[in-house]
Amino acid sequence: MKFEEILSKLPYTSPFLFVDEILSLDENGVIGTFFFNESLDFYKGHFKNNPVTPGVILTECMAQIGLVCLGINLSENLTDKSSVALSSTEIEFLKPVFPNEKVTVISEKVYFRFNKLKCKVVMKNERNEIVCEGLIAGFIK
Repeated sequence: MKFEEILSKLPYTSPFLFVDEILSLDENGVIGTFFFNESLDFYKGHFKNNPVTPGVILTECMAQIGLVCLGINLSENLTDKSSVALSSTEIEFLKPVFPNEKVTVISEKVYFRFNKLKCKVVMKNERNEIVCEGLIAGFIK
């Protein structure tokens, strides 16, 4: 499946779309990127005079690229009424992501059965440092 096709099936739009490009995608995993532009709304209040990307947004970016894009690719019977429901996350945050940083999300499928997808997901900054990593799972309905 091509990136444009996957992007069209994502249930998100700007300003809540955290996928810029898919670099690699197959039945075992996905690699994608997102650029955290300094103009994004959440930077205005997180934190005063020292903005940093909230962990919940980093988790969402990891889930959109690492779980949802892969889930769309794995689902043969996906329709416009299909959806992805997050069921669990276990993320460890190691370094901050600042405004105007590009991140790369690398996701490896742990399993996909009974419409449940579980992935090991790593986010790296432009210096190839791991900023967060963990497990994300969800259901494709």
